Amino acid sequence: MNTVLEKLKGQLVVSCQALEDEPLHSPFIMSRMALAAAQGGAAAIRANSVVDIEAIKHEVSLPVIGIIKRHYPDSEVVITATMKEVEELMSVAPEIIALDATARPRPGGESLAAMVEQIRARYPSLALMADIATVEEAKAAQALGFDCVGTTLYGYTPETQGRSLPENDCGFLRDVLAAVTVPVVAEGNVETPALAARCLALGAHMVVVGGAITRPQQIAARFRAAIDG
Repeated sequence: MNTVLEKLKGQLVVSCQALEDEPLHSPFIMSRMALAAAQGGAAAIRANSVVDIEAIKHEVSLPVIGIIKRHYPDSEVVITATMKEVEELMSVAPEIIALDATARPRPGGESLAAMVEQIRARYPSLALMADIATVEEAKAAQALGFDCVGTTLYGYTPETQGRSLPENDCGFLRDVLAAVTVPVVAEGNVETPALAARCLALGAHMVVVGGAITRPQQIAARFRAAIDG
């Protein structure tokens, strides 16, 4: 197992992301969010974009799971979709890079297998995380040599739309854990401390929490919805 992954076993990773249309969109704000997460006990940070990762790495010494979200006209794949994003990320040297590893067509018709092969040739020590939405995709990612798989995109692809990680006592997480031997990262709609603890108890290697910690507009909306009944 990759050394950084060994250190993250049983740990909390906090996703510090704010897109352009969100109130906290700013490398400075994300770096301070990462500092707050570190002070709260986070063992790593997941972050989007070179500028955010650079700012975060100046603020905290935690390992970073790096991604770049970019839209392409010929593909629904957004998370680190091509080698262009990988090369950009490597300029700030995240310890782990996460890629969309769903079965959806990639930009330019590039295959995921070819992309992984290129990354391994250029950056052999880099840990790779596969963001998947189905058990079959988890198995395929393991076969391609990903270091870990995450449930990140469950509920966010056409065939899983409307589904959620907490359903059926984390039934999807348990299915993925039973299907692969690489570390499994619980990520996506982990909205409570109890759910995070449950994911780890079920066997997740680590748990990534984002909106429940770092997106106050989502937190406020949940409170508002509960008040409104």
